[in-house]
Amino acid sequence: MLVLTRKSEEAVRIGDDITVTVLEVRGNQVRIGISAPPGVRIFRGEIYEKITSENIKSSGLSTDDFTSIKEKVR
Repeated sequence: MLVLTRKSEEAVRIGDDITVTVLEVRGNQVRIGISAPPGVRIFRGEIYEKITSENIKSSGLSTDDFTSIKEKVR
């Protein structure tokens, strides 16, 4: 994992077309803005985990099966 320090209004570029900007730092919360092409799906971490969990449940696969398939696809 790459760890960077940024101040308010400073940004990080990911590739040519994704920009993550620190908008505001207030106490222990940081507001960020993400600019990305329309085809890039962006989720909060906890929401992504819930989506993944629900997809696994609805597929009838065990978590181990899903992990195994995911590793093979990479």
